[in-house]
Formats: sequence, structure tokens, C-alpha cells
Amino acid sequence: MKNIMLVCNAGMSTSMLVTKMQKAAEDQGLEANIWAVPVSEADNEVGAKAIDAILLGPQVKFLLNDFKDKFEPQIKVDAINMMDYGVMNGEKVLDAALVMMED
Repeated sequence: MKNIMLVCNAGMSTSMLVTKMQKAAEDQGLEANIWAVPVSEADNEVGAKAIDAILLGPQVKFLLNDFKDKFEPQIKVDAINMMDYGVMNGEKVLDAALVMMED
């Protein structure tokens, strides 16, 4: 089971991406728990759940170094590619997260 948390500003568009990533995981036969939270809830989520990867939405990418400092190496942290986010390409975002977790 892979646990992937997306972090965004408010959560509307990111929740659509979560749905597309879950569908991509299902299509690949991968067990994944994928969810989105606003920045204000990220610390609480990390404290409460097992998380393998945190992906930041483009609107909060400026927090990338803060998140890396706070959570790596225990949790892999990266920003979502802006083009993949813009077109809601759940498969590419999921694949990027999986590659990141292998490192």
C-alpha cells in the first residue's frame, strides 16, 4: 500500500487530481491511498497517518524547501509538475510519485 498526500491551497482542483490518480492506480493494479489536504492541515496529517510521499500543488510550490526540511528523508517530498497538474494527468503524477518513492 502506497500512501500519497497531496497538499494544496484549498483543495478543489487537487481533489479532482486525486480521483484521476486513484483511477490510474486501480488501472495499474496498485494499492494506493491518495488524498488531498490544505496546507493548514498538512502537519496534522503527517502526525496522524503513515505517509510515503507528499506532493505539493503548483500553487504552494513555494513551500517545497520547507516541506523537504521538515519531512525528508522519512517522507519523500516533491512538487507536482505544473503541466501535468494543469491537464489533470493523474497517471503521470502517480508515476512521478512512484519513481520518487523508489529513491
